[in-house]
Amino acid sequence: MTISVQNNSAALLALQNLNRTTDQLAQTQQQISTTLAVAQPKDNPVVWATSQGQQSDINSLASVTQSLNRASSVSDVALSSGQSVVDLLNQLKQDALTAQDPQTDPTARQSLNAAFSGLLQRITTTLQNASFDGANLLNGSSGNLNFMASADATQSMTLPARDLSLGGSIVTLSSTASITTAAAASLMVTQIDASIANVTSALADIGDQAKLISAHNALVQNLSSVLSQGKGDLINADTAADSARLAALNVQQQLAQQSLSIANSMPSVLLSLFK
Repeated sequence: MTISVQNNSAALLALQNLNRTTDQLAQTQQQISTTLAVAQPKDNPVVWATSQGQQSDINSLASVTQSLNRASSVSDVALSSGQSVVDLLNQLKQDALTAQDPQTDPTARQSLNAAFSGLLQRITTTLQNASFDGANLLNGSSGNLNFMASADATQSMTLPARDLSLGGSIVTLSSTASITTAAAASLMVTQIDASIANVTSALADIGDQAKLISAHNALVQNLSSVLSQGKGDLINADTAADSARLAALNVQQQLAQQSLSIANSMPSVLLSLFK
């Protein structure tokens, strides 16, 4: 090998190797610290752009999940309140059946009628409180409620509203209904039976749609998980492999530094020949 003081090619080559190793070491350290193989566009433009598209879809699905979760909460409140209305109607029927007996004492009948009126008021109160986040499916304050079902917001799922207010088409008893006589009590039993059938049918409609919403919500969440996994496969670093590579690069860097030091000392060796 020719030694030259004008052009130390060995030192230049050693410096190139050292710079290349240092760059690789810095990249590996970044991958370990961020746990990402592709953290920015310059790392891999195509993979980075693909991952950003997937992240956009994931964010959109998160909005869908939020909307469907709200739908589930609205339906849960409505179904729970509706079941309370059914329980109150059954209590009304029991009082009406007791008042239907001609032998019922007039004083007892008045007490039954007072309790009957109280139960009717409780139905109204229950329906007024059957709200979640301002949405009420049972008191006639709103129509059917639509919720976002797709990432592009072109599809929706609907919760049907059913007005269970007193004196309506479902609960036919009026707020002033009474059982002060056996004949009135007999009429109330018939109306209550019809109202119970109507309410259970209305709740079944809400429950069917709530079940579909829950199933679709599970599908959306699974899709979001798959997209998140796919994005991770694209950009996540292999930490175990990077750790091993880091150790190897540290050794290579030390060797490159030693090689550069040796190469830089060669001109000095040449000068020593003239001493």
